[in-house]
Amino acid sequence: MTHSPTLLEDGFGRRVDYLRLSVTDRCDFRCTYCMAEDMTFLPRKDVLSFEEIQLVAEAFTSLGVKKIRITGGEPLIRRDIVPLLSKIRKMPRLEELSITTNASHLAQYAKELKDAGVDRINISLDSLKAERFKTLTRHGNLQHVLDGIEEARKYNFKALKLNSVALKNFNFDEVRDLSRYALERDIDISFIEEMPLGEITSHARNIEFVSSAELRQALAPEFQLSPCSDITGGPSKYWQAEGYRSRIGFISPHSENFCASCNRVRLTASGRLLLCLGNEHSVDLRTLIRESEPDQTLSLVKQAIVDAMTIKPEKHHFDLNEAPQVLRFMNATGG
Repeated sequence: MTHSPTLLEDGFGRRVDYLRLSVTDRCDFRCTYCMAEDMTFLPRKDVLSFEEIQLVAEAFTSLGVKKIRITGGEPLIRRDIVPLLSKIRKMPRLEELSITTNASHLAQYAKELKDAGVDRINISLDSLKAERFKTLTRHGNLQHVLDGIEEARKYNFKALKLNSVALKNFNFDEVRDLSRYALERDIDISFIEEMPLGEITSHARNIEFVSSAELRQALAPEFQLSPCSDITGGPSKYWQAEGYRSRIGFISPHSENFCASCNRVRLTASGRLLLCLGNEHSVDLRTLIRESEPDQTLSLVKQAIVDAMTIKPEKHHFDLNEAPQVLRFMNATGG
């Protein structure tokens, strides 16, 4: 099978034009739904170098990927991340570069991210109550995050967006407060049904589950929502709140499966190309990069990416009532 210079398509006819690229599995938070409190992170030798990350990004953009989101872990704790972002943004055919962050260092980096060409910033924010926020993140300081959001608002990014994982007995009572906070600042917000990745001990996922329909019902007394057809390349289904410019989105891996329109793949910090968030189908690009001849590496990586499309599964199979079938944590997956 030979690669097309302009198109990636899986076995179900879905065009793949979006890469989520993790630059680290490390994070300064330990969010209860994301990882264990006592984590063992990858040895640094197992993490892709910036040169290797850049090569993979070049391969994907040459194959028609138009959007790259930089993820982690927490990408802003990786030293010298900004020059890498600048190099990726300058790649031909790349139309959008975004980053997902917990915003703990965003006040420091917001201007540099803008100058590097970052278009969008996704920010994880699950609570507006300081003590609750610290409980959920185990180490986080809410004020640092809020300061980072306010700093980022100064620089006219194409979009800022909040992501909140909804948990019935942790933050379900805050969905209106979180929505109001975002909408009053012209920031989109998406509520996420928790995904069963990795073994956790902080809560039972089936008990904490909140569906997108329940979230919309909880928002109804304050916000008049109407579905909108906006598509951003990710899995959020957006609803317009009357009287506001920004939107409320819902990411529903359980109640409103979005796999039929999947257009994305992920690269872990260790160079593993994941074809599906909820399955283990993957290809080891790190070994290929490190063992191939330098003048052949780019071509071989492109061919491996094209070949990998044949094993991209049709959909994930999450079951909150069973032990997780996918044992890697979200920090190892790359958000």
